[in-house]
Amino acid sequence: MSNYIPSVGMEVHAELATRSKMFCRCPVGFGGEPNTRVCPVCLGLPGTLPVPNKEAIEMVLKTALALNCKIARRSIFHRKNYFYPDLPKGYQTSQYEETNPIGYHGYLDIPTVNGGTKRIHIKRVHLEEDTGKLIHLPTGESGVDYNRAGTPLMEIVTEFPPDIQNPDEAKEYLTQLRQILIYLGVCDGRMEEGSLRCEPNISVRLEGSEKYGTKTELKNLNSFRAVQLGVAFEVRRQIATLEHGEKVIQETRGWNENKEASFTQRIKEEENDYRYFPCPDLAPLVFTDEQIDLAKASLPELPAARFARYTKELGLSEYDAQVLTNDDAWSKFFDASLALGGDPKAVCNWLTQELAQRLNREGQTITNCMVTPVMLVSLIGLVEKGAVNGKQAKEIFVEMFNTGASPEEVVKSKGMTQITDPSAIQPVIAEIFAENEPILERYRAGQQNVKGFLIGLVMKKTGGQANPKLVQEIVQKELDQL
Repeated sequence: MSNYIPSVGMEVHAELATRSKMFCRCPVGFGGEPNTRVCPVCLGLPGTLPVPNKEAIEMVLKTALALNCKIARRSIFHRKNYFYPDLPKGYQTSQYEETNPIGYHGYLDIPTVNGGTKRIHIKRVHLEEDTGKLIHLPTGESGVDYNRAGTPLMEIVTEFPPDIQNPDEAKEYLTQLRQILIYLGVCDGRMEEGSLRCEPNISVRLEGSEKYGTKTELKNLNSFRAVQLGVAFEVRRQIATLEHGEKVIQETRGWNENKEASFTQRIKEEENDYRYFPCPDLAPLVFTDEQIDLAKASLPELPAARFARYTKELGLSEYDAQVLTNDDAWSKFFDASLALGGDPKAVCNWLTQELAQRLNREGQTITNCMVTPVMLVSLIGLVEKGAVNGKQAKEIFVEMFNTGASPEEVVKSKGMTQITDPSAIQPVIAEIFAENEPILERYRAGQQNVKGFLIGLVMKKTGGQANPKLVQEIVQKELDQL
């Protein structure tokens, strides 16, 4: 078999987290009774005029800046003409041309398996409106729900020729892009609900050939795994097609999750089939230096920069830093704990171990659990001061998680204050020694491992409240005097 090189262009559509649609005041939402969030504007009724959503425009501007794009100082909307049941107006209001979209010629660096980074060039970041949704009815007929029609939609398209060359890079690119969108607060990233949709354009060519192969567009991918599997399957299918002496057809293919295979949906349109032309109902978007500077200043710390801070400045392992930065809510909880004086490694350990286990067990998220950064830092402080030991701290944490009580309240209610006074521990040790003379004889005979047994007896006798380090020191001192 000949050696083929895959090429993957990525088209990502992100529904923007606005309260209303792109050109009307209808509310945005997921699900609900079909055709209940519609009006004459988003239904495309004659005589209606669109009014752009300012918040949506600002969200696209911020995203374009976060993706290192150039900003079009004057950007216009176009009409993308095609006829399909889910498009009520017979055209989609979108943006077109090389340097007209709000953002163009940007890039996103993704991590590679060898510990480096790879730059994925971005052709454009533009704003458009979403379509409706076809519904297959129990009667066997089809219907259309226009609740989604007109929802602000941002499209992010990678550059040609593509930089992505395998399924793993496609998955990593989407993972990194989704994180950025969530950090910016412009999209919730819920692929299972369709608010983030990825449509890879896949082709293969013989090694050494400068001419790229015929591409197919893959749809209905609702998870990172589906993107990875879909790209891998389509690469294999196209290679097999070429090896059999057949031609790859430029088409749109759907992804069957159960069969883990793609299937033909429709022949892919050429760009000129859409007959783009400027929308006469919408004025140009004009961005000033001041607007761009303000948007740039409002950008939060992005995942890559946060990861670098956690590893290089705070000394966290790459694994721990990745766990924290993978979820903006976890990262914010961590940073809030540090701002209260929490030790980075101690806070990280409690988050990624005790809290993560409890949340997973109870089916909760970090945003709705009762443990707060203040409570966690207070608990860590009690351990550092020696007021409670590690075992007690875990018991206190469980009570905090279940009731929302502060660590100090739990300690007081359960009488869990750690014994740190040597004069209170000394009599207990003396009593243990008096009751275990045979054990002491074994120590005198050279069996030094019995020390742990004696320490355990002391801890049991004090109900676990004695400071373990202090107990160990006093026991050793007494043994040395035998």
